[in-house]
Amino acid sequence: MRQPKEVLTTGEVAKICNVAPRTVSKWFDSGKLRGYRIPGSKDRRIPLDQLVRFMKAHSMPLEGLDTGLVRVLIAERDADLGSALTTVLEKTPGFQVTLVRSAFEAGAKSEAEGPQVMLVDVSMPGFAGRETVRSIRNIANLRDCSLIAMVERSAEGSPEALRQQGFDQVLEKPFDSTTMMAAIDGCLASFVAANG
Repeated sequence: MRQPKEVLTTGEVAKICNVAPRTVSKWFDSGKLRGYRIPGSKDRRIPLDQLVRFMKAHSMPLEGLDTGLVRVLIAERDADLGSALTTVLEKTPGFQVTLVRSAFEAGAKSEAEGPQVMLVDVSMPGFAGRETVRSIRNIANLRDCSLIAMVERSAEGSPEALRQQGFDQVLEKPFDSTTMMAAIDGCLASFVAANG
C-alpha cells in the first residue's frame, strides 16, 4: 500500500485543508506556509512536515491529512451488505472506511471527509444518476474521487449506461470481495497514472 507523500502540491494541500487552491497559494506567498517553487516553473511544493506544523499552529484538524490510508465511502441501503463490504475493507491494510445508508447521508459525509473512492448503491432512494455524479464532481475536494456504482444484475441500466453517467467502475450484485478490491485498485491505479 502507498506511503504518505513527503511533498505535496497546492492542490493536494487544498484538498487536505478543505480550502480552495488559491487560498493555499496565498498562505504560501505570505510565508505562513513554508515550501519551495519547482525550479523553472511557478509550481509550489509543500513538504509534509511543514504542512503538519502549519495545521497544528492554526488548530486545523489533522484528520484530512494523507496518512497513507485510502478513504473509502460506502453508500449502501442494505445493512447486511454494507456491513460485509465494510468488514472486508477494514480487514485490508491501508483503508479507512465510512458506511452510510442514504443518499442524503452520502452527500453530507462525502463532502466532510473527502473520500478517494465512493461505492454507491444506485438503487438508493434519492439517487439520481447523472445529476448525483455531477453534484459530487462539483464539490472541490471530490473532483478526483473515483465513483463505483453497485447495481443489481437484473436492474435496468446497463454498466455501460452507468459509465456514461460518469461512474468509473460498475459492480453488478452479487459480487465477491475480490471483484470489489479489483475495482477499487483499478480506480486508484487510474488516478495515480493521471496525476503522476
